Formats: sequence, C-alpha cells, structure tokens
Amino acid sequence: MASTFAASCASAPASEIWDLVVVGGGPAGLAVAIVAAEQGLSVVVVERHDFPPDKACGEGVLPPGVKALERLGIADRFDHTTSYPFAGIRFIQENGSAAQSRMPSKGMGIRRTVLVEALARRAEELGAVLRHRCLVNGYKATSSEAVAYTTEGEIFGRLIVAADGLHSSLRKAAGLEAAPSSRRRFALRQHYKIRPWTDFVEVYVDAKGEAVVTPVSDESVGINFVWEDGVIEQPKIPVLASRFPALLARLGNAPAISSVRGAGPMARAATRRNSNRMVLVGDAAGFVDSISGDGLSVAFNSALILGKHLPEILKRGATRESMQAYEREARRVYRGYWFVTNGLLMIARHPRVRRAIINSLMRHPGAFNALMGGAMRMMVTAA
Repeated sequence: MASTFAASCASAPASEIWDLVVVGGGPAGLAVAIVAAEQGLSVVVVERHDFPPDKACGEGVLPPGVKALERLGIADRFDHTTSYPFAGIRFIQENGSAAQSRMPSKGMGIRRTVLVEALARRAEELGAVLRHRCLVNGYKATSSEAVAYTTEGEIFGRLIVAADGLHSSLRKAAGLEAAPSSRRRFALRQHYKIRPWTDFVEVYVDAKGEAVVTPVSDESVGINFVWEDGVIEQPKIPVLASRFPALLARLGNAPAISSVRGAGPMARAATRRNSNRMVLVGDAAGFVDSISGDGLSVAFNSALILGKHLPEILKRGATRESMQAYEREARRVYRGYWFVTNGLLMIARHPRVRRAIINSLMRHPGAFNALMGGAMRMMVTAA
C-alpha cells in the first residue's frame, strides 16, 4: 500500500524549503499535516517506516478524539468493516465483578493502520507530501530556517514538527527530554478474528496489569496486554492472556489475525513542547500510560491547537516565544490527561484500593457516568 500514496524520501527535492517538515507519519503527525495543508501551507511528512506505520496501541478513540476526527474531515470514512462504535468502558476484576460507564457520546474502535491510512490520504488530498523509509537523525535551527538531517539528505523547512513517538530522537536532540519515570510499563497488542461480544471497551484487571479489549470492526477485536516491568517472567501473549480466564473464555478458539506489536517503557516526558523552529506533538510531547485510552484524543486535539496558532508562529519566525500560546493550550489538554491517567495508575497499582473503588462504582453507576463525562471534558479543545 505504501507505493500507492507515499514516495521514498530520496524523491524529495533537496533544495525546497517547506513551511512544515513533519517528522513521524503516525496519527499526530498526519493530523498536523492536515490542519497545516488546509491553510495552504506546504507540508512534507517524513516517516522512517512504510506507510501506514503500525505500533502497539489500545486502538480506542474516545469521544473527544472522534470530534477531532470530524474536524479533520475523516470521521465519515469508516463503516463497521473498518471500525466499530463503542458506548462506554467496563472494568472487570479477577472475581468477575464489573463496573461500567456509558460515555456522553460514542467512541470508536479502529485498527491503527486503518486510521493512519485514512489520515494520510486526507493529508495528500489537501496537498501534503508523504515520504516513507526515511530516517531523521538530527536537526539544526537557524534564524532563517531549520534543516532535518535524514538518511537521504537534508530537508529544509520553516518549522520542524517532532511527531516521532515515545522514543523521540528529536526531543532528545533539542534537549527537551525529561527524566524518565522509575516505574516502567510495557504493552503487547494482538488482534483476533471474532465478532465483538459487546459495544463496550472491556478492561480486565488483576494485580499485575490489564488486558484492554477494543472492538475494531464487526468481525475483529484488538487486545492490548499491559504489565509492569519485573512482575511477569515471560511476558508473551499466551502467558499474559492466561491471567484472565474470563477473557480466554470469550475468545474461545478465535484465530490471531495480526502480528504482535510491542511498546514501552511507556512513560515519557518533555521539559516543554517547543524550541526555536521545532515543536513537539503527540507522544513525543509526553505520554503517561495507555490505561486511560486518552493518547489519540490528546494527540488530535493538540494538533488542532497547533494548527490554530501556526500562522502566527510562522509569521514570528517560529521562535520559542511565538509558540507560547500553543504551549499553554496544549498543556491544559495534557494536564487533564495526566490527572486522569495517573489516577487510574494509582488505583491499578493498589489492588485493595482498586477493588473498593470499583465495588463502590458498581453501586453508584451515576457517579461513574459523571466521572467519565468530566474526564472527557478535560480533553476537549475549542480549536
């Protein structure tokens, strides 16, 4: 598929100066490309892998992310063969007890590759240029431009957007890497061919981690197994799945239909989201954990915020000072994500507390719905 809508990096004119050089062709980078190209800016997206790049991901887009996809112009490009609407989230404990909450509006489960392909096609329709199989290994900023150093030569731009993920090399190159967390969590993702048995995202929990089941089409589900470093001796899919007998009973003999993808350690932080002629978005700007399922919503809404401020940023030479409005708004969205996700992590790491809270939410479903609605509102931007 890559050859149908992405060219190799080597085919990019070396002397051209782009308005934006977006490093990373995942959801965050492509969302930025869309909002920039809509404004008539010249954009090149540089991705080290073939399009569409894949990674371990819960693959659930919460309502704030669905609203952002509407704004990006692709929410209507999916049906039940390529995505699946979900109504809420259900937490299931070791003894089978469960608490669930309906969300204020529908979320969407979708294979990451399907989502990325739709975003990439939308970006190209608007005039963005996609280059794949091209690794960026550094950059340099001057008062007049920035240059990205790639395996295929130099690419010049007025602004470099670092959307290169958890282990962002540009975040490190810019000196924006914050100290890593001492708590390390990892994930493995696998898809199974089976009709979804519920329109809820199910989170199976035990003392060592979670298995997050997301319906991603009318005939498949994705499962993201998450665990804390050091608590499982052989963290492979059969071992991880064996911790959740109720989930195994649901799956039965359903065949795996994708290759296993891994991620981690997940916690990553940046000291700030910008430097002269360089700005961070998506996981490169900071990631707490997948337990809340908020990552895609934060990425899309941050891209919309950046898009709103791009004209002023470029007009003022893409300096750090020109990006402060973006920094403030993106920080507000991220703060809500940080608060919700760290709260869930605290609960997950203390099984006795977690059991008490889930048992209480079972008795008071209205309170759970109110908490969920509040969490959704914290991630919404007016961009």
